[in-house]
Amino acid sequence: MTDPSGATPSSATPDYSATATGVSSAPALHAAPNEVRLETQTAQAGLPTTRRASPGLVVASVIGYIIVALSLLFVLAYLFVGLGAAGVIIGGVLALVPLGIVFWGIRWIDRWEPEPRGALVFAFLWGAGMSVFIALAVDAEIQNVIAAAGLGDFGAEFFGAAIQAPIVEEVGKGLGVLLLFFAVRRHFDGPVDGIVYSAWVAGGFAFTENILYFGSELAAGGASTVEVFFIRGLMSPFAHVMFTAFIGAAIGFAAQRPGRWRGVVAFGIGLIPAVLLHAFWNGVLFFISDFYGYYLLVQVPLFVVAVWLVSQLRRQEQRIIRERLGEYAAVGWFHEQEVAMLSSPTGRRDAKRWAKAHGVAPVMRDFIRDATSLAYARQRILGDRDSIGSQSDEAVLLQRVAASRHTLRGPAPTA
Repeated sequence: MTDPSGATPSSATPDYSATATGVSSAPALHAAPNEVRLETQTAQAGLPTTRRASPGLVVASVIGYIIVALSLLFVLAYLFVGLGAAGVIIGGVLALVPLGIVFWGIRWIDRWEPEPRGALVFAFLWGAGMSVFIALAVDAEIQNVIAAAGLGDFGAEFFGAAIQAPIVEEVGKGLGVLLLFFAVRRHFDGPVDGIVYSAWVAGGFAFTENILYFGSELAAGGASTVEVFFIRGLMSPFAHVMFTAFIGAAIGFAAQRPGRWRGVVAFGIGLIPAVLLHAFWNGVLFFISDFYGYYLLVQVPLFVVAVWLVSQLRRQEQRIIRERLGEYAAVGWFHEQEVAMLSSPTGRRDAKRWAKAHGVAPVMRDFIRDATSLAYARQRILGDRDSIGSQSDEAVLLQRVAASRHTLRGPAPTA
């Protein structure tokens, strides 16, 4: 297997500013065995072995899924009681449209280093169920306080939309991201990962919220359903994602350093801009008359800036993969052309196309996935974060990458 991209790797000299530490505490890389060196001399790749999850993690995961599932059932029951079966079903079908748009965007963000599916499912269920449950529970209490305060119709509506909702909803969504930070530290390597997890949480929350909005319009007669669907479903499907992304990115930056409590502090830091942007997004609507002009002048530029920032973060991921795998190539674990292929979107696409033509597409996907995970395991080691098992991950992933290469290239050459 030759490098489909034909690119040459940049210098393997690592930029340790990405980890905010030196390499004095990082163990040296072990040279690849002779049989691996023979295969990497001609650029080939592995079948994966498996790493068993700890019993404690399995039990905690089962309990977590049960809790979010129960919360989602409660929310669904609330929706059916308030909107009726027809409102929930039709509202749910309409809500699938913005959900599909959001998940297309998440797939673009997460394409470079995909997160575990189990963690993403939990994130979605937390957003669709638990975060909505939290918002409903708090809302019931706060409405009593507002009624007693005598704010009037406008004051009560403004307080609920511009103050209560941003705080309660962002806390509820952000707690899901924080739980994932503690539960899947091995797969929480930086701001892009945090944005992906927060996007799944926010996407789940927006899905349930859209069912409520669309179903409510239908129950009220449906006169404004098309406009509400156009505004919420097509013009601003990423609104909640942008809010909660601040929390995810902040926790992701904290994940690059050792110490669990950094995530808690980062949660508080990211919560501030998330709440402020959410409050601005909701509150300004009370004082403008031309919504579509405001949308073009303010919301569209905000979205463009957000896409640009995510693009820059994805480039940083690409650089990390190129530099970390370059270190392994220097001691014989990879061929330089393999590093160039693995750190290039075009190279990866060409490699998958080649593998599909030769009937080894699943093995190539495993090779790319495991090599990417290996790069981030090394990055965690350099960042003094081996308390979460990065060196053991490295050993397993090296075996899996070597096995995949062997499968892709066939019998190893003899000396």
